[in-house]
Amino acid sequence: MSKKRWAGLVLIILVAGYFALHRMRPTPPPRLATSPVVIADIEDTVIATGTLESSRLVSVGAQASGQIKSLKVQVGQQVNEGDLIAEIDSTTQQNTLRNAEAAIARDRAQRAVQQANLKLSELTFQRQKNLLTEDATTRAELERAEAQLETNRAQIEASDAQMEQSKSTLETARANLGYTQILAPMSGTVVAIVAREGQTVNAVQSSPTIVKLAKLDTITVTAGISEADVVRVKAGQTVYFTTLGDTRKRYYGKLRSIAPAPASIEQDTGGRTANAGGGSTQAVYYNAIFEVPNPTGELRIAMTAQVYVVLNEAKQALTIPTSALGEQAADGSYTVRVADAQGQPQPRRITVGINNNVTAQVLDGLKEGEKVVVGEAAAAGSPRGNVVMF
Repeated sequence: MSKKRWAGLVLIILVAGYFALHRMRPTPPPRLATSPVVIADIEDTVIATGTLESSRLVSVGAQASGQIKSLKVQVGQQVNEGDLIAEIDSTTQQNTLRNAEAAIARDRAQRAVQQANLKLSELTFQRQKNLLTEDATTRAELERAEAQLETNRAQIEASDAQMEQSKSTLETARANLGYTQILAPMSGTVVAIVAREGQTVNAVQSSPTIVKLAKLDTITVTAGISEADVVRVKAGQTVYFTTLGDTRKRYYGKLRSIAPAPASIEQDTGGRTANAGGGSTQAVYYNAIFEVPNPTGELRIAMTAQVYVVLNEAKQALTIPTSALGEQAADGSYTVRVADAQGQPQPRRITVGINNNVTAQVLDGLKEGEKVVVGEAAAAGSPRGNVVMF
């Protein structure tokens, strides 16, 4: 046999031996990803997006027409109830007030004249009665005196009515003059100035807005709760939110109310838009409302809030990742795999409390520091977080 054939035969034998040895070698056990049982706070929440609003927002308008002579406030300024905000040129209102006061003086003078005429007609009527008893006058003269008496009495009543009308006109004129002084209807912060000095406002058809005042010591949060979560949310539950500017700081409150209908009901669609198949193409959200104090003013109108409604919570509880849970038994318990001293997984029954689909509270069956299997580790790469691989 030639040397080339001997070399080929040896190569074939070596390759076959390699594959035979490789097949006979036992398969190594899978590397397991584990996570320790730790003590931590846990909560089950409904997450929603909300918007910050002032607890009270008032548009301060002008009830008098005219040119704005001066504005007394600036955006961001704190004002108290009754503070002067703006002045409107009051020339027209002052003239109207003077005319009303003159009309009152005229009516009083006319009534004084009519009162004197009434007294004279009373005396004349009484004198005619006395003369008639003595046959010193005629019944026609008596009747004439009586008619004049009734006329003067009627004139007094008309004068009194005219006086009341003039008083009403005077009060209206005084009020209109007062409207040229724009006063703060409440204490708060000037959040917007709509009009400017020199601008002419017309209050005949509607009250033009001069400034907007808001109470910012308390902030109202309106959050949209999806229809899938709204059945689990109720008034009185603890709620907190974070802002985009500081996701670490939490602001706590109590849920005040949940709207019985979605905000989209104002569009007369019942909150949904139906497609051709009869289904819904629009998500439905219900407004949940709560308040939080804002003593420092760091919370501002129209900020976006990440809202968390706390359904359940536990402090310093034993916790494991939800991914470690196996099948749930009929009695509500779960099976988990616990790594023993040799790193081998051993099944164990545990009782679970709060489960927020990320972390589960362990009520019974595990101890702090034990490691539960959360899956098989990747063949390459390093573990992440507190997951340990065996």
